[in-house]
Amino acid sequence: MTVRRFIPYGDRRLHVPAEPVAGVNETVRMIWDDMVETMDAMPGYGLAAPQIGIGLRLAVVDCSDKRGQAVKLANPEVLHASVQMRRHEEASPNLPGVSAVIERPRAVTVRFLNEDGEMEDRDFVGLWATSVQHQIDHLNGRVYVDHLSPVRRKMLVARAEKLKKRG
Repeated sequence: MTVRRFIPYGDRRLHVPAEPVAGVNETVRMIWDDMVETMDAMPGYGLAAPQIGIGLRLAVVDCSDKRGQAVKLANPEVLHASVQMRRHEEASPNLPGVSAVIERPRAVTVRFLNEDGEMEDRDFVGLWATSVQHQIDHLNGRVYVDHLSPVRRKMLVARAEKLKKRG
């Protein structure tokens, strides 16, 4: 397993939808393993393949109290979202040093190919739901700052650039 590098916010690959995977094979499993290793090294609650420059619809999420409970998802799609919303401060290693409070549905039902290559429907609630939705956004070519007003987004991106220049 390898810890992968994150591509920067301005990279085009973060802003285009990822390609579906045909199925779960050894290559997909190796990518997932690297993604879990990379997510744990951040540390973070989830990671989508486009964040490390891989244009496939692959994500991992682990919001457990103790690590090692990662859910590996291929081609995830939200089937149902609760009407009750949840606010959470979100960030991304692709835009380091800044964060913003984003409001998302508190619970979602997601269909995905699991690590056994089987279609699975699973309910995610609370932080798990927030992280899964955050990763699906990445797979759709969106970053959490895309949920902000244009002015607020521009301010956050500018602040991240200023922090990057300071080193």
